[in-house]
Amino acid sequence: MTANQGTPAETGQPVAHVASPTPAQAQEQVAAAIDRGDLVTIFGHCTVEYDGRASSHLGPGDRLVVCKPDGTTLVHTDEGHQPVNWQPPGCTQDARLRDGQFELHSVRSTPEEELLVTFEELFQVTAYNLTDERELALVGTESDLRDRILDEPALLEPGFSPLATERETSAGAVDIFGEDERGRRVVVELKRRRVGPDAVGQLTRYVDALQRDLHADAEVRGILVAPSVTDRARELLAEKGLEFVALEPETDAVADEPTE
Repeated sequence: MTANQGTPAETGQPVAHVASPTPAQAQEQVAAAIDRGDLVTIFGHCTVEYDGRASSHLGPGDRLVVCKPDGTTLVHTDEGHQPVNWQPPGCTQDARLRDGQFELHSVRSTPEEELLVTFEELFQVTAYNLTDERELALVGTESDLRDRILDEPALLEPGFSPLATERETSAGAVDIFGEDERGRRVVVELKRRRVGPDAVGQLTRYVDALQRDLHADAEVRGILVAPSVTDRARELLAEKGLEFVALEPETDAVADEPTE
């Protein structure tokens, strides 16, 4: 096993590279990279199981697996430009050990889909920090994300009614303050890109502050809106009773791209 370590500031350079890792080393490296929001490549001998709108099984073979920080997972063979299996942005990725083998697990909630890649042998694991300032022009801004929800509140959830933007609380200004179909107050925190635990902490502070501001019987929900979240952030949301909606800012550049 050989390992090279870079630094997250070296954009486009490997943050971590491990050749011929053990299953435990692969699990540790991939889990840390997913949590950092890195792009990860895994090359090894694996099987692939998919269950969702259909079911599929791909027997043992040498494959390249790519995990993108927006939750996308791609499984490539040595032929063609399209992946043989894939999961779209917004999925939850989990690196784990089971029965001495390294597994990459990807879950999509709506619709329910599951992709499981089990590695019998690992050739390399590499993590890259690919942050690029040009992404700002392509992805859009939090203002674009706010406007999408204000124009079409059902993108957040059916029955949602926006009441105010930049509503002040003792913890700061709430991006969107609204009401759900049951009359409960809703705090919406917007992020234009993949986020981690810090965003959950920010949303928690807003919800707590608003509960203090309103009458004692008021029920306040907190919803984090972003293209995707890290696994740790998703765990914290569940622990605190908060919610997540996967949504990206809409820009002309994105809208003009061809769809499959």
